[in-house]
Amino acid sequence: MSVVKIDKVSRFYKNGLLTVTAVDQLSMELHKGDFSVIAGPSGSGKTTLLNLIGGLDKPSEGQVFIDGEPTQNKSEHQLSDLRREKIGFIFQAYNLLPVLTVYENIQLILQIQGIAEKLHKDKIFAILAELDLQDLHARMPAELSGGQQQRVAVARALINEPKLILADEPTANLDSESANKLMDLMQRLNNEKEVTFLFSSHDQMVIDKAKKVIRIRDGKLC
Repeated sequence: MSVVKIDKVSRFYKNGLLTVTAVDQLSMELHKGDFSVIAGPSGSGKTTLLNLIGGLDKPSEGQVFIDGEPTQNKSEHQLSDLRREKIGFIFQAYNLLPVLTVYENIQLILQIQGIAEKLHKDKIFAILAELDLQDLHARMPAELSGGQQQRVAVARALINEPKLILADEPTANLDSESANKLMDLMQRLNNEKEVTFLFSSHDQMVIDKAKKVIRIRDGKLC
């Protein structure tokens, strides 16, 4: 069974009297262990496609399946449950809560999941050690470099052991060395844990490291 399947998906937006097509009759499939990138210029529909797959937006036409489940007719509450159980997100802007420590930013996901607090410490420190962040657990996001903040975002995305990680331009705010280290880290997690990764990016380094490249332009596969 595929982890992601999208079937003839389109997304239209109204802009005054105009209808803008962000994604146009697009079909694709991802399987367990894929390490894929959606590549294309700015405005090609990369982020819209990720949002449709992640249930942050709904298609105007077509169908999205996550782990075999159709998402089209799910309520917002059901979509929230699906994201919590099966999807991890890594955002370009990190989206760490500035008033929480590294540990607390990651712990928040476990609290949302309702996991017993006695299990938090071992689980969090295991993922921190895996990402070489254990010495930074008490720091605030403002005390971290961009690369460190993005690694915390990766830890937060992985803590619920999702089937799928969606990453929107994850290297955009990083210098080349930090970007390479981040991609190497995610490659290792992909190889060792078979986590399925889907990136959106126009960074050639990210594209070169992907096992599968999905190229889109004007919302269509090309």
